[in-house]
Parts: sequence; C-alpha cells; structure tokens
Amino acid sequence: MKTVFIINPVAGNGRALKKWRSFEQTINFPFEQALTRFPGHATEIAAGYREQQEAVLLIGFGGDGTLREIVVGAAGAKELIVGSVAAGSGNDFTRAYGTFKDGQAIESFLKSPFFRREDLGQFANGAGFQFVSSSGIGFDAAITIAVNRSTIKRKLNQLGLGKLVYVLYVIKTFLKFEKYTLYVEVDGTQITYKDVWLATVSNQPYFGGGMKISPASKTDDGLLELTVVHQISRLKLLLVFGTVFSGAHTRFNEVSQMSSTEFGLSTDKPVCRHVDGDDAGMSSPNETVAYSVSQYDWKSIN
Repeated sequence: MKTVFIINPVAGNGRALKKWRSFEQTINFPFEQALTRFPGHATEIAAGYREQQEAVLLIGFGGDGTLREIVVGAAGAKELIVGSVAAGSGNDFTRAYGTFKDGQAIESFLKSPFFRREDLGQFANGAGFQFVSSSGIGFDAAITIAVNRSTIKRKLNQLGLGKLVYVLYVIKTFLKFEKYTLYVEVDGTQITYKDVWLATVSNQPYFGGGMKISPASKTDDGLLELTVVHQISRLKLLLVFGTVFSGAHTRFNEVSQMSSTEFGLSTDKPVCRHVDGDDAGMSSPNETVAYSVSQYDWKSIN
C-alpha cells in the first residue's frame, strides 16, 4: 500500500509544519509527501491519486478543513483510504474518524490495513459544498468567518496567542449577533423556529473543537442530524454552551434535534454559513437549500 502525506503547513495556527518535521523522524517506511499551497489544493492532490491501481493511504496532516478537502477529493474512489494526524486547531475530524499518533502506528496499520465506509454530507447553493463533520448556519459560522478574516490573527499566532483571537470574536459576536427565523422541511412537514442562534447539520457528534453538539450522530448510518438552538436568552445560552462538551445541552427545551436523510433549510435573512469550519458564504433569504447525504462515500481508517 502506498502512503501519501498531505500537509497543510499553516494549520494549527501555523505550527503544523514544525510538527511535521518532528513527526517525519518517526517514519521508517517509504512515503510520498505534498504540501498544500492554497485553499482547495488538498482536494486536487487527493484527486490525483484516484486512478491508482493499488491501494493508497492518504494521510492528512492538518485540521478539519484540510481533511474535508482530502475526503472530497477521495470520495467514491475505489483504492483510496483517508487517515489523519491531528495538526489543526479544532481537530474534530480525528475525534470521529481516528488518527495516527506516530510513524509506528501507521506502520502497524500498513501490516494489517482495514477501513470503514463513511457518509459525506452535501448541500448546493450556486456552488456545491461537501462536509465531513458538520455544516452550520448562524452564531458558530459568524465566529469562524470573523476569525478567519481577522487581520490580527497572524500577529497573535506569531506571539503564541492564537487562541486569544477566538475568545475575542466569541465575545464580540455574542454581543452583536442578530437572531433569525429558520424554516425546516423534513419528511414532508415544515417547522418554523424563531429567534434562532444556530442550526447545525451533523454527520458526527463533534464540532467547534470538541463540543459534542450532536451526541446521537453516527458517521456511517446514511443519516444526518439537525440541531437548532432557538428562543433562548443570551445569559442562558452561556449555560447551554457550558454543557455542550458533555452533550448534556440536549436536555434544554431550547435545543431541538432531529434525524433524517435530507433537510430543506431556509432563513428569513442572510446568515453566515460554514462547512467543517470553513466559510460557506451567506444563506439567501427565503431560499430553501437541501442538505443531504452524498451518493459518494469514502473510506476511513476506523
């Protein structure tokens, strides 16, 4: 089996490349490596191995966005298996799909390789978007986009204070976020949620760096889960977020959850969206977008 490392050198607040240099010293078998240079490059690299006649283990060395790109490039390919080394900021991918801790763990896998077929989420709104872990509309997406666009992020990263920028934008977004109305079409019925903070479509339990937003989600059951946080005060929202890491937030009446193969979602105003923590633009007012499981699955090391 061929082994290929796809490395995002700017992942983990810019520390991924240094981590790779150290990890590389633990590898005692032949491998190929490729460094990503721009958004979407990991997808191009992974897709370049689709026609291989032998099995290929693609190992993403980066964060959730990097792994999503690799999975998109590998989805539906017969001979590609996707693994990971946690080198990002959130690393929710590795919580659900497994990770390699060092070269010895990879070597053991290569001696007795195995894989599991996993679902891939998708939605289309002009451009097509795929997600491995989750896609969100609202508060969480607004924070992610603000952080990614921040002019001070790089400076704080250089000082080793990268996480501070997230704290700053959580506070700023929390104080200024405008709630919205969400319309959900599911299994032939329509549900209206008012005063919505966020709506997250999940393919696995975790998002936001370890928050267990959707405890019941399974990665290979052909279903997606929708979580809506609505009609809750700012003060109580803080309490709810304090319980998300354990999954206990589902006990609150202001947190609604449901499961289906497809959801039609629309909002009454433009609202920020994300896919696996990356910017996915804004929702168009009153335009229904279908979130569903892609016809293409992919192979993980689980």
